[in-house]
Amino acid sequence: MVWVKFQGTLLLFYQWKSTKTLPRAASTWWEILVPQWCAEFLLPDHFQHGAIVCTQTHTQTAVWLALQVADEMDVNIGHEVGYMVACENCCSSETILRYSTDDMLQREMMSNPLLTNYGIIILDDVHERTVPTDVLLGLLKDVLILRPELKLIIMASPQTSSKLQADYDCVSLIKVESKYQTEVVYTCGIQEDHFLSALKLLFEIHNSKERGDIVVFLACEQEIRKAYQIIQQEGPNLNPDLGELVPIPLYPSGREKILMPNKEKPCQSYRRKVLLTTSFGESLVWIKTVAFLIDTGIERRKVYNPRIRADMAVIQPISKSQAEMRKQILGISSSGKCFCLYPEEFSHKEMKPFPPVRIQESSLTSLVLFLKRMDIAGLGHCDFIDRPAPESLMQALEELDYLAALDNDGNLSEFGIIMSEFPVDPQLSKAILASCEFDCVEEMLTIAAMVTAPGCFLNPPQGTEEIAIACWQKFLHPAGDHFTLINVYKAYKEACTNSTSHYYDIEKWCQDYFLNCSALKMAEAIRAELDDIMRRIELPISAPAFGLKENVLRIKKALLSGYFMQIARDVDGSGNYLMLTHRQVAQLHPLSIYYNTRRIPEWVVFHEFRIAENNSIKITSAISPDLFVELAPQYYFSNLPASESKAILQEVISHLSPISATNKEQKPHGEDREYEKCPQTTAEQRCIIQ
Repeated sequence: MVWVKFQGTLLLFYQWKSTKTLPRAASTWWEILVPQWCAEFLLPDHFQHGAIVCTQTHTQTAVWLALQVADEMDVNIGHEVGYMVACENCCSSETILRYSTDDMLQREMMSNPLLTNYGIIILDDVHERTVPTDVLLGLLKDVLILRPELKLIIMASPQTSSKLQADYDCVSLIKVESKYQTEVVYTCGIQEDHFLSALKLLFEIHNSKERGDIVVFLACEQEIRKAYQIIQQEGPNLNPDLGELVPIPLYPSGREKILMPNKEKPCQSYRRKVLLTTSFGESLVWIKTVAFLIDTGIERRKVYNPRIRADMAVIQPISKSQAEMRKQILGISSSGKCFCLYPEEFSHKEMKPFPPVRIQESSLTSLVLFLKRMDIAGLGHCDFIDRPAPESLMQALEELDYLAALDNDGNLSEFGIIMSEFPVDPQLSKAILASCEFDCVEEMLTIAAMVTAPGCFLNPPQGTEEIAIACWQKFLHPAGDHFTLINVYKAYKEACTNSTSHYYDIEKWCQDYFLNCSALKMAEAIRAELDDIMRRIELPISAPAFGLKENVLRIKKALLSGYFMQIARDVDGSGNYLMLTHRQVAQLHPLSIYYNTRRIPEWVVFHEFRIAENNSIKITSAISPDLFVELAPQYYFSNLPASESKAILQEVISHLSPISATNKEQKPHGEDREYEKCPQTTAEQRCIIQ
């Protein structure tokens, strides 16, 4: 077999291929067959060097592939074939082939740096260049040297071949060429409104009576939602003889569906599927009935700005490699037609060869924490294909230092080691650990799960906004949005209990209250995982006390312990919030309980700040300056830029200092708490577990 000739690494670049015997795109074909061939290759040695793992960038992809392969191998899922995704591990000691998301395999390296459980590692969809995939590509170079018996297979689109071959020297290369050529139609000029042009073309295709499903690539999620509503509204006005137009939104943020081959019930009338997606869906379309593709040629990317610690929404042209990826979706159809809503000259002059890699557009705080953890095992050096920006790395190190995750030598502290155990943002893991001190662990775990999962509030259909707001009034909490999320989760759990005992439909309950059922289920799974981690490392878990007045203050203290870098002040009493760390101004998010109310808090702690057409801070809760001064590290406060807000806080510090000194003199000897927190402490004393 060809696998015998592998020397460390194989680069496998595929394009979509179609034959009469393969009812799916060739990308799916490789993802299904290559791991099975690997299992066949290791079978004579009885997997003495380990099992096979195949990474995916999307959760749903990993699950579906595992189910498909288990069916083809005629084995039970969870035994010989399994999957490992966030909050769900469907594997056992018998598993010889597992599909895993790339971030889960990265986290596995914390406990098993050399990945000794595996004899063959397959990195799939490498062309997407996610942060975990880039990290794995860098770290596995050293692992291959330390484990010569390990085999690495990299599967990606052909556009990335030269870059990856240059990074991995002396490797084998297999190419699979496309069998069909896609007909591409360009426009004569740039479209003034790409969104309306795409919808107009969509209806023209439908009225042309040509059969086949349609894929529409739009710029952002908002356009997906808007297009879905328009198609739904226009559906009854279309000629019934042409069949039904069925819009299928393909959302990012964990709400993805995969358009794949399935057995549909026979239907008398023709139903044409219209898949509405963004760049996110380029590798998730697995269906051979797609005959038309509409490409707007632009996308909205989320780019992290380390100077202001915020994500920026940037509208820009897609890259040439993305344009090719989209055209190849039609590669399994001999009569596919791609409509590009831009001139061919635009693709040559305005489109870059490749999209920006995620590691250069993302916050690196979690990544640096992970690499510091790997440094303990001697694998802290990561040979990135494209190096992260030095400014982003410095900001990440500074943030970890503020969070007390680093010691004076820049190595991971004991507190940082515990923080790295949690698969959440470092600020959130710091807040979880602080909740142990403030006796609000149960509530903080719920908040952590709810802010980590996708948003639980659905965008109501047009005309039902007032009904949705009235439904959400039931969950509002006067202390802030974080507490509202606790109410939502408690109501959801209560509804789940009712659904078990009284046959109550939980999905119907979520629909009635305009809540995202899948997001709440994910939050439930995330919370269970966080609770397991707390118990595994034997951290104290206090009894739930939500509803008590003192509990609200405790929760705010825990939140501020992690999110003291995300504070804003209303500068004019009208909801214009100035960030404490920079001079950006933002408004409250429309889903905040303070939005359109008279009692707008002056100071708030927020979970997310995003720069777009309207800058907004999301998930906010009111705090007092006294509370911030009590919990923020003094050296962080001293590094804040001069501003009116800082002057106000300085007055608070001056007022509290004599009181603190008096309390210190009156404090009986030996009353030190288990966790020390004080704005005046030194770097060695701050936030450490005794």
